[in-house]
Amino acid sequence: MEIVYVYTRKRSEFGRPCSFSDRPAKVNVDIPPDPSMAGNFVLRNPVDSYVQHTSDMSEHEVNTERVEVESRGVNHVEGGWPKDINPQEVEQTIRFRKKVEKDENYVNTIVHLGTLMEHCVKQNNAINIYEEYFGEEETVEVEDEPPSAKTINVISKLTSFFDVLLSKRDPNVTKRTATHLSWHPDTCKKLAVAYSSLEFQQNMKDMSFDSYIWDLENPNKPELVLKPSSPLVSLEYNPKDSHVLVGGCYNGQMAYWDTRKGGLPVEVSTVEVSHRDPVYGAIWLQSKTGTECFSASTDGQVLWWDIRKLSEPTESLVLDITRKGLLENALGAVTLEFEPTMPTKFMVGTEQGIVIACNRKAKTPPEKITSTYSGHIGPVYALARNPFYPKIFLTVGDWTARIWSEETKESSIMWTKYHLSYLTDGCWSTVRPAVFFTTRSDGTLDVWDFLFKQNDPSLSLKVCNEPLASLRLQDNGCVVGCGSKLGTVTLLEISSALCTLQRNEKTLATAMFERETKREKILESRHREMRLKERARSEGQETVVEERLVENPEEVLSRTRREFFEVIEAELQRRTRAETQCLHGKVPGTARTRDRGRDSPPWGGGQGSASAFQVKDRAGDEAAVQGEESQLPKEEEEEEKDVA
Repeated sequence: MEIVYVYTRKRSEFGRPCSFSDRPAKVNVDIPPDPSMAGNFVLRNPVDSYVQHTSDMSEHEVNTERVEVESRGVNHVEGGWPKDINPQEVEQTIRFRKKVEKDENYVNTIVHLGTLMEHCVKQNNAINIYEEYFGEEETVEVEDEPPSAKTINVISKLTSFFDVLLSKRDPNVTKRTATHLSWHPDTCKKLAVAYSSLEFQQNMKDMSFDSYIWDLENPNKPELVLKPSSPLVSLEYNPKDSHVLVGGCYNGQMAYWDTRKGGLPVEVSTVEVSHRDPVYGAIWLQSKTGTECFSASTDGQVLWWDIRKLSEPTESLVLDITRKGLLENALGAVTLEFEPTMPTKFMVGTEQGIVIACNRKAKTPPEKITSTYSGHIGPVYALARNPFYPKIFLTVGDWTARIWSEETKESSIMWTKYHLSYLTDGCWSTVRPAVFFTTRSDGTLDVWDFLFKQNDPSLSLKVCNEPLASLRLQDNGCVVGCGSKLGTVTLLEISSALCTLQRNEKTLATAMFERETKREKILESRHREMRLKERARSEGQETVVEERLVENPEEVLSRTRREFFEVIEAELQRRTRAETQCLHGKVPGTARTRDRGRDSPPWGGGQGSASAFQVKDRAGDEAAVQGEESQLPKEEEEEEKDVA
């Protein structure tokens, strides 16, 4: 049975909007029950029924077509010449130019274009069409915003401040560690990554030696595959020529590439004159030719090279801190640091946790090692000077990151807390003087702002589950690249609060570094005085012991007997005084005062903060103990006078 309702409308009303209105319910059809159908009803026992509250879903898969992107270029050549003139012939081109310049049409055209150009130049001088009118107001608003609010926003709104741009993994089946990253010096749209396995005896037969240059605009595949003779441990772009890269290999060789000539190295150093261990650091030098670089390795050598002649190094230095120049005593270099503003100075971080400061232009090899800084238990995995204060440098090793000053040799001026996981790399921010980055072996990236907070990082971000091995920041300070143990390179965009220079930040950072440097100098001088006193005390005890050994045995026996009876007599006198005072009903306050003086004061010897201030606490305690010991004889003399 079908229920049909026919809507009728005049032809003239077709197309008019409907006008609906509410009206009471109306029964169109009423079907009464049929008693004859009750006999067909059958009872079922038991009755099982189920109810599903969720809607039924179906699973579908969609796979879009992959877009294949190719890099193509256009080669522009000089054109516009007639067919009968060869552009390569200078005489023909000069003759043709003179002929054209004498043409009347050419002169009229130049005069006409000259007036138009003059009008455009005058208009551009009058009005700058590219001027930004509201840029200053935006910067003022950002600077006026308190740093604490920005940092809290970074921590609470993590996804809005850090956006993962792209993630590139080692294309090979056997995953290798991304040991070093290098940004393209001009565009920052390309990233060179060195891949190698640094685990001892873990290199497999089918492991690839290739490293790659990635284009951020085309991350599907590498733009260029570098094919070295041995896996690359370090890789660096030439800041003067972006087509040239230098790399240090796992077997100690040095090689350089020209991207215009393909993925094979242009020249490789011979094994006999190269390093004997993996090259962990390779840095370009500031030179007129732009072809000089130097490298460091765990074999204990620093070698200088000119890529125009890699057959032998131009200079070498053995990292022997005893200044004997012996290779067997040399410390293995793990990281290398060079500041272009100080072209003769460089620093080396070693496996033994010692940082060696060197001067290349010293007269003799022993003088090239100027000073050492010892502060880490394990290898120094990162070493970087502050781009705003070259005398301040950062070291990363064991479980901490430390900030040093060249003026204090014995200890660092500031340091982070001890983490539960090992630190693997670190670098300074290129735009903010008190901000630096560290990576950990649990896959975490920490951003520290020492001007705001020194106990904990301003931001901790879990980048991946595997350990992070390398870290590199772009020159603009807004994008950071992290390389992991499995070859994954993750690029992170940093919030504007962490990459925008705050108001008076340079002044505050300068005051902070100077204050901590001065405090450390005071502690060093105090510690030096304590060591001198201890040495003088030990020397005095040795002389006393020697004098006593020269004494006659009979004299020693008589002196010992005399001292023994003096002690007994003093004890008897003390007991007599005590009995006399008890008979007179006096309280032995002097003895109580003396006993309290022998004990340590209630506030002395406490646990200080786990920092350099413990040196100050210990020095204060020793001074207090010496003062109390000097007061004891005076109190005893006063007591004897009272008894007398």
